[in-house]
Amino acid sequence: MKFFSLIYLLLIILGCDKKEAKIITNKKPNILFIGIDDLRPELGCYGSDIAISPNLDKLASQGLLFNNAYCQQAICGPSRASLLTGIRPEISGVFHNYIKFREANPDVITLPQHFKNNGYETVYTGKIFHHGDLDEEKSWSRLPALDSMSSKGIKNPVGFALEKNNKERAETRKEMVEKYGDIAKYGLASGMAYESADVSDNTYSDGYNTELAIATMKEMLAKKDKPFFLGLGFNKPHLNWVAPKKYWDLYDRDKIKITSQDTIPENGAEMGLHPSFELRVRSGIPKKGAIDDELAITLKHAYLACVSYVDAQIGKMITALEEAGVRDNTIIIVWSDHGWHLGDMGIWGKATNYEIATRVPMMIWTPDMPKGSQGKTTEALVELVDIYPTLADLAGLGIPNHVEGTSFKPLLENPKADWKTAAFSQFPSPALREWGAFPIRPAMRETYFGPLLAEVEERIIKQQGDKWDRKLFENNLMGYAMRTQDYRLIVWKDKTQRESKPIFIELYDHKTDPLETMNIADKSPELVTELLIQFNKGWKGNLSKH
Repeated sequence: MKFFSLIYLLLIILGCDKKEAKIITNKKPNILFIGIDDLRPELGCYGSDIAISPNLDKLASQGLLFNNAYCQQAICGPSRASLLTGIRPEISGVFHNYIKFREANPDVITLPQHFKNNGYETVYTGKIFHHGDLDEEKSWSRLPALDSMSSKGIKNPVGFALEKNNKERAETRKEMVEKYGDIAKYGLASGMAYESADVSDNTYSDGYNTELAIATMKEMLAKKDKPFFLGLGFNKPHLNWVAPKKYWDLYDRDKIKITSQDTIPENGAEMGLHPSFELRVRSGIPKKGAIDDELAITLKHAYLACVSYVDAQIGKMITALEEAGVRDNTIIIVWSDHGWHLGDMGIWGKATNYEIATRVPMMIWTPDMPKGSQGKTTEALVELVDIYPTLADLAGLGIPNHVEGTSFKPLLENPKADWKTAAFSQFPSPALREWGAFPIRPAMRETYFGPLLAEVEERIIKQQGDKWDRKLFENNLMGYAMRTQDYRLIVWKDKTQRESKPIFIELYDHKTDPLETMNIADKSPELVTELLIQFNKGWKGNLSKH
């Protein structure tokens, strides 16, 4: 049979002119670029004993799963800016959600822009860049097929499906503005933290955007003139945790376990953990103090429901790809912008330099992946900033000079290949930043966050003593994290004086303490010295010699 297939292919090529033959033999792959917001590796394929994620598990069984993938900063804007520009936060200057990457780097060529410049149709639905960083004109060549949604009678998605939740949010927002003024508009009244409603998938944004992505893909394929780069960005499991009831019903509440690690690491940096600002602005959440066990179980249930909701949408998208007959010429990559503390270390949210916030799920499938690599897991250290050069490499586009990542294409050939000796992340003083990593606004101290901030500051001052300086700790103190195969080193420095002596150091031994419960820096001075030498070499000095 293979012989006759080869003969048939030769007849086709011989019946074409040289230009047509080149198109047949050098067809560019499509790219399905799937981003997920706030998803930690809470998936079956990553060993979760409770998450129901059959579609991502299936993709992982067909492609390559990365067990040690890390973001460059555990907050939406900076992480996505780094991934999509190929520039690390330290160079781009994008440290919080209110810095627009185009303002900081006006001429940078983004990942989708690079594909657009090389003949691809580029389009997205959902959340790819952070809100406000859409970059419509430069990065994207077309708009999604919105007309197809209205023609099907599909309504625009809603934030809450239940009227009581919409009413509660409106009333709380009015109350907060009356009480605190304009500062309340910066998220102080974000509504309920979760919702379970008996509605269709496309009632909420992730189901809607998946249907929109499928319709857009069909439009592009009908033209048959260009390969596509299709970004499909999921908003969940970002707060608020809203998902159709059927995904909540997948879980038995009695089997949901909360973390056993509910305290700060012993001897850990007091400025390294925030007081769960992002969760506390939601209604029904205590404005101070611990989250009780019953509420913690409900919140984790909500998070898991959102994980399964997103997983189902990814299944629909891949099925549509297969039904359209283009799966065999489409690279599929799935990534999350950062992890999330679900009560781990006593906090709720992202925005730290620890493993639980910086480690992300990532997997890739390519049409020509060697059979020996399919379904495998690589332990190689990789970073989200590596996605840009990898996709460019796989598509044969060349890698722009500004890109600071490394193509992990060789890992698709050999998942056990020698690779980087370290991955790098960073985050400015989490305890003294608002939930978007923005420095605390003075007016924010006049809200219900005031007592929380006072408690945090008291602990920092007690630990840091003479090193305490408000301007430094609130505005310029940066935690630089280096993850090796065995250790996590966090170096706290004044980012305006990178060559100065560290203000504080954290060291966690992942061989004996994978949950990072104890900072052993003071007990291991020789190891700290050794790792600081490695740290000071930077990302370039930690590339493999392959």
